[in-house]
Amino acid sequence: MHPAPTPSRAGSLLVDAELEALSGSALRVRPGAAPITRAQVSPASLDLRLGARAWRMRSGFLPGAGSVEARIDELALSELDLSRGAVLERGIPYLAEIEEELALDPDLRARFNPRSSTGRCDVFTRVLCAGHPRFDEAPAGYRGRLWIEISPLSFPVRVARGDRLAQLRLARGNAALDAGELQALHARTPLVYDERGPAEALVDDEGALALRVGLASRDPAGWRSAAHTDVVEFAVEGAHDPADFWEPVHARGGRCILEPGSFYIFASHERLVIPPDHAAEMLPIDVGVGELRNNYAGFFDNGFGWSADGATRGTPAVLEVRAHDVPFLVEDGQPFCRLRFFRTSRRPDRLYGEGRAASYRNQDLTLARCFRARGAT
Repeated sequence: MHPAPTPSRAGSLLVDAELEALSGSALRVRPGAAPITRAQVSPASLDLRLGARAWRMRSGFLPGAGSVEARIDELALSELDLSRGAVLERGIPYLAEIEEELALDPDLRARFNPRSSTGRCDVFTRVLCAGHPRFDEAPAGYRGRLWIEISPLSFPVRVARGDRLAQLRLARGNAALDAGELQALHARTPLVYDERGPAEALVDDEGALALRVGLASRDPAGWRSAAHTDVVEFAVEGAHDPADFWEPVHARGGRCILEPGSFYIFASHERLVIPPDHAAEMLPIDVGVGELRNNYAGFFDNGFGWSADGATRGTPAVLEVRAHDVPFLVEDGQPFCRLRFFRTSRRPDRLYGEGRAASYRNQDLTLARCFRARGAT
């Protein structure tokens, strides 16, 4: 038995035991789909699985009052059978069924985000709910199907039914910390470290923590996706030699120029800690910082970079970056991304990386799991 959460006016994200308890009620599966498994459950999120069907689309579309099925009838060019696996071509939008459905209580709402491996393969995804006008969220009380738009941007990608490209979080009330609460949390449990120890927390008026890009201390400083590659086997761990898909990026003098339209992997200068009773999410890029996108996969679960004995002093955040329109100069130490922190209802049964054979728990400049580690054969 788990102790009941302490009553509070503040909202919170649901953790693993609560998500598992909602399987079959608020979290359901489509007819013919396998039940939700524990392997899908992370400390404060649930992986969503691709269903049996996908469609190659003429274009993406904004969700709204009309049905998704009507949009498929209008815009689909062909149907793909994901039960047999299919290659999604780069630069083409696809729409796929998700095995899971929602039947949320009136006080429960959902947010969605790509999984880390999805973002690091430069596969752009966003989840749609019928009748809701915004991507990647389901309103409180939503009951119905889920769909996912998928657009491989750098590599053709093979996916199949059951592959997990996106994840879900459930929340009651306002779980986000404000600026004062975040500063107080950092004073109790340092959230960022540098080479000298606990570092200053750069918190803006909106209550977001800024992280800086780390270029000078790494060689290579990052990776850039190669052109004209073979197909990425998304769900096969260690399937590919990184040299066949990635080019090293060197930052002489701690500076490099991003090419428009190219996709890059960098890492933060700071080492990040998410305490066991909190989670975080990377926010969309502030256009005042630059014309680039840097948050394909934005959920950070409880315990990322944390250890009970203090032996682990944070883990760098991997940054998935695409420059737009014009070449863009990036310099070491430049503020590059912002994280919003959230209360969770309690400490989850398993912290980030616990009970999973593969995770990004000890990452630095780490590519997706389908690429072998440097030096591996």
